[in-house]
Amino acid sequence: SEIEKISKVCKPDLKIFVGESITGNDVIEQVKSFDWAIGIDGIVLTKADIDEKGGTALSVGYVTKKPILYLGTGQEYNKIIVFDKKKFIKDLGLD
Repeated sequence: SEIEKISKVCKPDLKIFVGESITGNDVIEQVKSFDWAIGIDGIVLTKADIDEKGGTALSVGYVTKKPILYLGTGQEYNKIIVFDKKKFIKDLGLD
């Protein structure tokens, strides 16, 4: 596939998957495909402010066993936040 060719030619130090939280199960299939093709190292989820229950982050983290690095919660740079596992669990009421 094209992504495999790009990865082989560029030899990136870090391969990060970026996907939208609001696409539900589609993002899970996308991240699985990317991980299978090139072996991702981490995940960034955009539109996380709309995914109030956090189901996408929970599912993507569980399925891939890869770290979620950042969450996009708006359209400005200051709306990109470092993913905090403890805060995420607390916000879900699971602490």
